[in-house]
Amino acid sequence: MNASASEILLWVVLPYVSLAIFIGGHVWRYRYDKFGWTTRSSQLYERKLLRWGSPLFHFGILFVLIGHVMGLGIPKSWTDAVGLTPEAYHALAVGVGAIAGIGTVVGMAILIYRRRTVGPVFSATTNNDKLMYFVLAVTILLGMSNTVLGVLGLEGDHADYRDTVSPWFRSIFYFNPQPELMTEAGIGFQLHALSALVLFAIWPFTRLVHVFSAPLGYFTRPYIVYRSRDRQLGTRAAPRGWDRVGSNGGRRRDRVGSGRR
Repeated sequence: MNASASEILLWVVLPYVSLAIFIGGHVWRYRYDKFGWTTRSSQLYERKLLRWGSPLFHFGILFVLIGHVMGLGIPKSWTDAVGLTPEAYHALAVGVGAIAGIGTVVGMAILIYRRRTVGPVFSATTNNDKLMYFVLAVTILLGMSNTVLGVLGLEGDHADYRDTVSPWFRSIFYFNPQPELMTEAGIGFQLHALSALVLFAIWPFTRLVHVFSAPLGYFTRPYIVYRSRDRQLGTRAAPRGWDRVGSNGGRRRDRVGSGRR
């Protein structure tokens, strides 16, 4: 089946443009804005709501991501080959997806409420942050709505995204795009895919870049040498492991600590 110009634009051109911006934007950001590669943490301003919202959101979105990788990246024929029936796969995906989705939505709601109601946090929120939160919220809610429809069994004739969305997604990376597959998917899946493409396009220019940050340098940094010039540290006797070095009557104590800079 030949795809129309609009289908090619939406399901071929837009994905490649989004992917190019996603990769190129991260390279540019890392090279020219290393000091801006941060979450701009607001923990100092408020902790109570953050203590609940942040774990719910981050763990929820992690499991959502794992579910998407499995659902979009693993062909249906593979799960059939290992004896996992479509019904069992659907029940597993919807069940786990619903739990992860609820955690993500609740966590996101707490974080947005916190950002809007806590004065210092709201003052530190930029227009860039507002745009990111809006696109992220739309993407998550559209995905959650598809899960809810799956739970209620209201997806209609387009329920099995593994016959439409998943093959289309993989075809993009095979450089053999099949836009006609997305025309067979439900409108909910189409809107979710489009919002995700927009999210990936703005990703490199928002605080979401911190997803690709990891303190790997911690393992290669040198040990810190702690020094004190007092004869006695506070009112307590010097702990074991501290050896007097240097001159001046042994007034300086050195110790190689296990902390890192």
